[in-house]
Amino acid sequence: MVSTRHALVTGGGTGVGAAIAATLHEAGMRVTVAGRRREPLEALADGREGMFAVTCDVTDEAAVAACFETARELSGAVDIVVANAGAALAKPFLSQSADDLNSMLDVNLAGVFNVWKAAAADMKKSGWGRLVAIASTAGIKGYPYVSSYCAAKHGVVGLTRAVAQELAETGITVNAVCPGYTETELLDDALANITAKTGMSRDEAARTLKRSNPQGRFVQPAEVADAVLWLCGDGAASVNGVALPIAGGEA
Repeated sequence: MVSTRHALVTGGGTGVGAAIAATLHEAGMRVTVAGRRREPLEALADGREGMFAVTCDVTDEAAVAACFETARELSGAVDIVVANAGAALAKPFLSQSADDLNSMLDVNLAGVFNVWKAAAADMKKSGWGRLVAIASTAGIKGYPYVSSYCAAKHGVVGLTRAVAQELAETGITVNAVCPGYTETELLDDALANITAKTGMSRDEAARTLKRSNPQGRFVQPAEVADAVLWLCGDGAASVNGVALPIAGGEA
């Protein structure tokens, strides 16, 4: 039963990660919510029995190992990992540096690699597991001014498809969820960046971004969380190696 599972969610203090952690907890799972900033993690876990906050930098392999060790001590073997931690950089391609590219690859791609690898031993031992990455529609199409971010998210989708093939006979499924523009703090930052650089009002900038979604709206964090919950259930046992758009038909 799903309710017996232990899920670890990275980047879980705010936005989509917080929505995923709360949704999995409401479904009866034990949840370890991980991230770099302790305060939002503890605020989310406060009052939720069976949810624990653990600080973790997903770009640091040793820190990831320590996070998983603590998670196992608190709630037992990890059955589900949702690799949600990420960051975005908006800058014209010709203005980007190698450091810009590497920073996007470190958190968005290597971070997924690190947490998935740390979880695999528990899952292989039990013969059941769910590895989920929160990628983006930027992992399945291109957008201007975020080339390094797109490259990293395309890497996540490629990693998903390859690892799914390798682990297909182990009872572990590996999938990516690819939201379009989602109403979170990161979107607020993107809108502020657009208004600062173009002189648009916030409403004008929002309308511009909404045009990419055929439904003419922003995705809600709860919609992403519900997709993750489904992928974590036994009913999705045959869903493997998929990049699932949550984008109103955009991709």
